[in-house]
Amino acid sequence: MTWYFAIPLVLFVLMFIVRMPLGLGLMLTGVFYLLATGQDVGLMAENIVSKLYTQRVIIAVPLFVFTANVFNRGEITDRIFTWVNSFIAKYRGGLGHVTVIDSMIYSGMTGSSTAEAAGLGKMEISTMKKMGYDGGFSCAIAASASTLGTIIPPSIPMIWFALLSGASIGQLFLGGVVPGVLFGIALMVYVVFISYRRGYPKGESFTLREFFVSTFKAFPALLTPVILLGGIYSGAMTATGSGAVAGLYALILGVLVYRVIGWKETYELLVDTVRMTGMLTMLVAGAYMFSFIVAQQQLPNVVAHLMLGVSDNKYLFLLVINIVFLLLGMVLDTSVITLVFVPIVLPLVEQFHISLIHFGVMIVLNMMIGLSTPPYGPLLYITSAVSETPLRDVIREIWPQLIAMIIVLIVVTYIPATVTWLPNHAIAK
Repeated sequence: MTWYFAIPLVLFVLMFIVRMPLGLGLMLTGVFYLLATGQDVGLMAENIVSKLYTQRVIIAVPLFVFTANVFNRGEITDRIFTWVNSFIAKYRGGLGHVTVIDSMIYSGMTGSSTAEAAGLGKMEISTMKKMGYDGGFSCAIAASASTLGTIIPPSIPMIWFALLSGASIGQLFLGGVVPGVLFGIALMVYVVFISYRRGYPKGESFTLREFFVSTFKAFPALLTPVILLGGIYSGAMTATGSGAVAGLYALILGVLVYRVIGWKETYELLVDTVRMTGMLTMLVAGAYMFSFIVAQQQLPNVVAHLMLGVSDNKYLFLLVINIVFLLLGMVLDTSVITLVFVPIVLPLVEQFHISLIHFGVMIVLNMMIGLSTPPYGPLLYITSAVSETPLRDVIREIWPQLIAMIIVLIVVTYIPATVTWLPNHAIAK
């Protein structure tokens, strides 16, 4: 590595100090480096446009962003919440279980943990607090459950990982199903324990007729994850194609079935999607430039030599990676982590003969746990803000749930079959 590498490193740190938008900051960092080293900035721009933005896989991102925006509008989330509430809320701590199961279902529609926390989480927390649950616990379980939004497919970070590594998006999506279910079970076990310990109330009981009515109303929305996973699992659709189908189906539900989206709302949804896609596009371009700097300075080789110089044990490597990416997930955006830091360790993944599907899902699990880890976990701030609950109460309640999730992470890390079994037995593209 040369002294020129100090330029992007210093600018990278300054970017966070002055709170500059990540995409813009990374792009400026790349431009300064290129100018300092006498390289052609125009050629870099051409490479980004021709090699990055022309990849078919990247089209899936705005499609899933649009789907998430549609499902966060109107009565769709309300109907899913009511349906889950109708068969499990009657048990002690039932609303905690409702929150987890809601997130498992909702994650099959949006692919975004933050969208889930802001949309579905607000309603869940409000209902739990009205029923006598502690505000801190309500926010903490909603934040933890929201991590499922990016583990269970679809998943935008998995799309970024596939873009970098060449791994199959469909197999990554399928690989996240079992770990996501394990996350959900671990959280529900904790809900049972804490509910009996604190005497949290049982929810309202629904009659059989009310259950069937709620099922009928929620059924069209519940078909969304079935269509997505069924299409990928059967090989009928690629992951990108499933994003297009999901977006169209969500719009049909909002406009024709539930009648909560009109022309004005459709326009606003498109504007929000374009705005968010533009932000992600800048972020991807900036991360691509930073990754170019990292590769040119041969940082992956340096990291590989250092790691192999300490130990050539694959299991120790996985432990170190878990710790590093868990810490990164606490302070950085998931897109930045995936696009900037994953390329640094990919050569080591190949040397240790680790499955890219297993490694990709493991990295996503780390980043999602980081989203709920104090002091900077974004999901903690979101759930605290939407419910007006003091952040300190949320942080106090989150620790046992983090322990439960980390236990699942360890299982997934050292038992690769938890990730690879489903993709290996499915037809995925």
